[in-house]
Amino acid sequence: MLLDNHGMANMKSKQKITRAQPSEAEIDAIVESQADDDSAWTKPIKVRKAKLESVSLPADLAARAAFLARMHREKKVEDWLRRIIKERVEMEEVAFVETKREMATRNGA
Repeated sequence: MLLDNHGMANMKSKQKITRAQPSEAEIDAIVESQADDDSAWTKPIKVRKAKLESVSLPADLAARAAFLARMHREKKVEDWLRRIIKERVEMEEVAFVETKREMATRNGA
């Protein structure tokens, strides 16, 4: 590290100091060597699967959704609906954030 003005280090150095990342085989070897050593592991966590929600659709809407799912070559209408709902929720969230930002700008915040 070269010293610059006033004994300070040059923070604009183009050389990056990088540590060699262990290979996947090295990581596997470390994990396998520590597998039976309880002190090498943190406390286990419990993961619960999210409860699935069901939504009732009127027959005509379900038929229209099934038709569109087939048009999009989706094997299951449920998968197509899940994707469409996710996309719509994401669009609504973006619109909400933008509206909130515009309101804050107008109100001088």
